[in-house]
Amino acid sequence: MLIIALLFFGLPLLLIPFHFYGLIFKGDSPFNAIFVAGLEFLTLFIMPVLYITTEGTENNCCGDSTAFSPQHTATIYTLIALCIVAYFYSSHKIKLAPPVIEVVINILLLTGIVLNIFIARQTNEPLLAVLGNVPVIMLFVLELVRNHGLYLLRAREQNWIPRNKIEALAWKILTLPPLQKYPLLVVVSIPVLLIIMLCLLLFGQKPDSFIRAFTETYRHGFSQWDYQCDNVQCGGHYLCSVAANGHKKMVRPQRLGIRNGHFIICNRQLLVSNAFEELVQERMPGLHRFIRKKYNKVGNMVHKHYHFFNIKLVSDIVYVLMKPLEWFFILVLYTFDNKPENRIAAQYLDAADRKNIAAESAKI
Repeated sequence: MLIIALLFFGLPLLLIPFHFYGLIFKGDSPFNAIFVAGLEFLTLFIMPVLYITTEGTENNCCGDSTAFSPQHTATIYTLIALCIVAYFYSSHKIKLAPPVIEVVINILLLTGIVLNIFIARQTNEPLLAVLGNVPVIMLFVLELVRNHGLYLLRAREQNWIPRNKIEALAWKILTLPPLQKYPLLVVVSIPVLLIIMLCLLLFGQKPDSFIRAFTETYRHGFSQWDYQCDNVQCGGHYLCSVAANGHKKMVRPQRLGIRNGHFIICNRQLLVSNAFEELVQERMPGLHRFIRKKYNKVGNMVHKHYHFFNIKLVSDIVYVLMKPLEWFFILVLYTFDNKPENRIAAQYLDAADRKNIAAESAKI
């Protein structure tokens, strides 16, 4: 869904490099102002909203984990919002703001560039970077360049007199050559960002929430919690176990079973399917590894959308669709196993019960 939306809304953003090239190298955009405003709206409003609303809300070892730690997303989203507000204010202002305000705006524009670089590295999605992060970076760079040119023009046209030492310092920073101005702005951004972080403390964020938002995640660019997934068994939700959760009259549950230390509902179809897998694992381990690898992908998909598959009517439909496979599994079990019903009965039991069934089978 996200990929389709990215392509639908994001393809127009591929025009932003032409806008960027025209302004930087030719001094004029190939597009008119209305079209550029539409591109800005897509890039800085539609795309962020689209990403935030489709992004996951939890760290998940067994599916598509969220790119930012759920406990610290408020910090990231606040910074994104401030950077966007700074861009639109700067690009649509009628006259230049006081120097101190302009310094803050420049700092937020620089922050937007750095933040998008970090986000692109964190998500590690080339399509998302090309359609999302790169256009934002280009627009922010263009606004920094335009803002710098406006202040140089103002410095040449009028003899501005600062009202205090802070304004004088801000004016001096804004009129420095770019190679001096932007590194200095990075240094000045530290107290500004610190003030933002202190305000966010009132809403339950931590002083280092910006760092934690990236690092306290699984399987992303800056993630440091991957080790927590080392012993997690994924793929607990598979089609047959989903089917067993349907309406009782349809799926006919027989008993409870134990899987990964948790109780699950077992019906005939689920027991037969697991017995078939066990038989294949014993007789043809290479084939079993191949099937299991492919089936784990199905399990991860079901796990990701389990809120949908957990609906009883959906479980009933899955149960019916799985029936032909169940009959095939029974055929294989009765063909290649001497005691297929004992194998079926032993599924999802604890070690002691399985041992008892094996002992009873040996007596027969």
